[in-house]
Amino acid sequence: MTRTLLRSPAFGRDLRKWLKSHPDSAASIESTLEQLSDDISHPSLRTHKLRGPLTGLWACSAGYDLRVVFEYVEHEGAEAILLLALGTHDQVY
Repeated sequence: MTRTLLRSPAFGRDLRKWLKSHPDSAASIESTLEQLSDDISHPSLRTHKLRGPLTGLWACSAGYDLRVVFEYVEHEGAEAILLLALGTHDQVY
């Protein structure tokens, strides 16, 4: 089941900032987002629920130390993924 990816303004800022300092990671991030849309439980994503102050949110891996934080939302009558943050483990948690 393919889900629509929605980008929050904060995710857009994080992505621009990350790509400015790591331009070589653009293809990897795009591939991760495509995989997330197509198959959220793919083993390479290491998708997991978050706890503590981030309870209710999810995260997946977009590289060795790069994480995407997201939540499930309803969009136009279907389940979608709202991308909330992008950064290293320490930046997003």
